[in-house]
Amino acid sequence: MSQLSPPRRDTWKRSLRLIAILLAIWFTASLGLGVLLVEPLNRIWMGGFPLGFWFAQQGSILVFLVLLLVNSVAMDRIERDADRSEDPEDPS
Repeated sequence: MSQLSPPRRDTWKRSLRLIAILLAIWFTASLGLGVLLVEPLNRIWMGGFPLGFWFAQQGSILVFLVLLLVNSVAMDRIERDADRSEDPEDPS
């Protein structure tokens, strides 16, 4: 197995960091707000429904869709930065 060049290693680390952050947000929104904290959130009403119920039914899905968009934009930026930092004379 070959070693990654420093620009590719940096790209890999940035990608993993992004994925970890987005997974933590997704976990918090879906399990945390939709299941574990449902009782305190149900004291707050949004659009005629308790907020805990709303998060369990729709909020976590909307958060997931936003995270997909954020992931797409951020990964494009990471890859664009990686393309700029690689040596154009190095074909590997």
